[in-house]
Amino acid sequence: MLYYLFEYLDKHYNLAGAGLFQYISFRSAMSFIVSLLFSTIYGKRIIDYLQLKQVGESVRDLGLEGQVEKAGTPTMGGIIIILATLIPVLLFAQVDNVYIVILIITTLWMGTIGFIDDYIKIFRKNKEGLKGRFKILGQVTLGIFVGAMLYFHPSVTMKEKLPLKYQYTTEEGTPVLFAKAKKSTKTTIPFFKNNELEYADVLNVFGEGFKDYAWIIFIPIVIFIITAVSNGANLTDGIDGLAAGSSAIIVLTLGIFTWVSGNIIFANYLDVMYIPNSGEMTVFIAAFVGALIGFLWYNTYPAQVFMGDTGSLTIGGIIAVLAIAVRKELLIPILAGVFFVETLSVIFQVSYFKYTKKKFGVGKRIFKMSPLHHHYQKSGYHESKIVTRFWIIGIMLAVLTIVTLKLR
Repeated sequence: MLYYLFEYLDKHYNLAGAGLFQYISFRSAMSFIVSLLFSTIYGKRIIDYLQLKQVGESVRDLGLEGQVEKAGTPTMGGIIIILATLIPVLLFAQVDNVYIVILIITTLWMGTIGFIDDYIKIFRKNKEGLKGRFKILGQVTLGIFVGAMLYFHPSVTMKEKLPLKYQYTTEEGTPVLFAKAKKSTKTTIPFFKNNELEYADVLNVFGEGFKDYAWIIFIPIVIFIITAVSNGANLTDGIDGLAAGSSAIIVLTLGIFTWVSGNIIFANYLDVMYIPNSGEMTVFIAAFVGALIGFLWYNTYPAQVFMGDTGSLTIGGIIAVLAIAVRKELLIPILAGVFFVETLSVIFQVSYFKYTKKKFGVGKRIFKMSPLHHHYQKSGYHESKIVTRFWIIGIMLAVLTIVTLKLR
């Protein structure tokens, strides 16, 4: 809202300083500051309110050290993250930007699914929460919406860099380095020189005319990524600070890719896709990172609040949408490697247990417990050490992801 106010003041009254709001860098910085202040200052009030309403975590005894002491700790703390993200975004972002619209709806939609799940667990005393099929239905619905918006909305385009011999300079002296904006389902393949994959090419086996139906390929891919990443974030949220800290690292890295992809100068220099209007997502990302860091103030060991599914499902959904929007979804297994490994540990554990039970009559396990962080807890590691080491791994993966900008 402030963006439009100061744009009006700058245009009609030439107010000193109002022009700053035209710069994404300034609005991102303000968004981060407001988000961080809100989550740290008002976060405590929200935690006190959750305690007053007895919104406490009910803990199943899994034999983990320090687990019993966590019983009664307020959950649904994802509300802090959601509010601390949306308030600065509404203040400083261009809310009519298609990418901002998609991200706001993603935040509210996934937050609602997570809230319902937490509500059932706490107030209905049902430890299973929202039935899995309804969670999946919600994630699939969001995937259809996001995929359709990114495919059909006229403002979602990209510009391909022209070959050197086709680049030229206008009569006004402006260099023309990119072709005209067009619809595309291209994405980036990491570590390859000519690293663009066109999803529509999959339909070439049916004939050239089928490229117009690329949404048949694109939308299911979007659904799969959103479902996988949101569930991965949910599985990672098992010990104090792990999900929030890992997510902050991932989102900050995506912010770099967003900044580069939305800036024609950097896109040209680094030879990456130029995606018009996508730079505005940097304002959202700055708010989101501020919210996650502010939430960590209360979520690091010993946690004063848990994010619950209200937070973890929302975080995963936002990360997935950001990666898809900036055409870096194939980097998710690297960038979100912590989520990826946590998810694989559960898949391997369950699959191996079922296989051995069917074959030998007795189920065997690969890990002492899954997800993976619980395996290390069972092995005697303190959760603070586990979290810190997972963060370090996350930073290493983030650096590797950034390096893919040049390493091809």
